[in-house]
Amino acid sequence: MRRRLRIPELGGARAAILHRPHATVTALVRQLQAIGLEVDCHWPDLPASARGADYLFIDVDTAYAEQFPWEPGEAPLPTIALVGSEAPGRIEWLMNFGADAQILKPVGDGGVYSALLIARATFDARVELAGEIEHLRHRLGQRQTVVRAVAMLAARGKTEDEAYAQLRSMAMAWRVSFEEAADRIVATSGPLAGEDGDRG
Repeated sequence: MRRRLRIPELGGARAAILHRPHATVTALVRQLQAIGLEVDCHWPDLPASARGADYLFIDVDTAYAEQFPWEPGEAPLPTIALVGSEAPGRIEWLMNFGADAQILKPVGDGGVYSALLIARATFDARVELAGEIEHLRHRLGQRQTVVRAVAMLAARGKTEDEAYAQLRSMAMAWRVSFEEAADRIVATSGPLAGEDGDRG
């Protein structure tokens, strides 16, 4: 089921701009303030405090990876690229860096509001997807641990069904989840505590 998108409240949000002093910055600041955002401008360094902003605008024409205290593609806030040059090297840098929206330069009297909304929606979707992937990885790892635990128990002369039943009974005896019991079995070496319940 698709997540329903809502337009966020932008009044009082904070935007950081990483761009050398330029008419582009003046036009951008004017639009952002008209929308209700507080704006901080930086160049050439992006201070650590910029992580606390709600949005980040970067000048793709002159930006370089060392300006950012995170790895490419791992920006901790919605990022909007200000693109002037379409030189292949600059576009390649942008694709590797990752951005949630873009505005073509020169910045005029429009485009900033929609870029903010698109950047927020794209960033939120990316964070949500990363969380889902991490959850699935964790579940896959747990399943692999359960398979290993059942195989270890079966290696002691039980059928697979008996080993599975024993794992379930051990989880109940230890008052832990099925997966946690599997973790204990895989982590242990030698006789298993609570294994005297060859029930099952």
